[in-house]
Amino acid sequence: MTKLDLLLNEVRACRLCEAHLPLGPHPVLSAGRSARLLIIGQAPGTRVHATGIPWNDPSGDRLRDWLQIDREIFYDESRIAIMPMGFCYPGRGKGGDLPPRPECAPTWHARLLAEMPNIQLTLLIGQYAQRYYLPRPLFSKRGSISENVHHFADALPHGFFPLPHPSPRNTLWLKRRPWFDEHVVPALRQRVHSIL
Repeated sequence: MTKLDLLLNEVRACRLCEAHLPLGPHPVLSAGRSARLLIIGQAPGTRVHATGIPWNDPSGDRLRDWLQIDREIFYDESRIAIMPMGFCYPGRGKGGDLPPRPECAPTWHARLLAEMPNIQLTLLIGQYAQRYYLPRPLFSKRGSISENVHHFADALPHGFFPLPHPSPRNTLWLKRRPWFDEHVVPALRQRVHSIL
């Protein structure tokens, strides 16, 4: 077993915030040492929790469409790593799922990233990933998903590509911002295909 394999086993056995998880712990992530693309989203929903397969839901379908890649490539750990801000389903709140548990990223992300030295681009999906990873001058200058995504090119030199969450709940957000499909998605596809 590699050091990454051992670490993934450790993550999958994590019970750090078990008392706060309504469906119990079930860390969901995917990683390979040779992966060149990293996807950092929010946290698994109930369907992903049940199947243990990241992005195995309508949000994942839309994300794969944005990337213009099929499931076979998407789940190829030698190419793509998937590491959400929270590895377990956090529960439901008033407006949808609760935010990712705050323990995950500081506990696990740096250790996992150290075992994935070939990452060339990281997709930061949603506000939690962008707040955690975008360099402070970029995030504090803009601070909104719309601004971060609209000015995605500013984050590219840092190895990041900010995106909105592909949830069906964001359909209205996407309809109100035609520039996303016209400019951001083609740039995203070009960038992703160039490294895969």
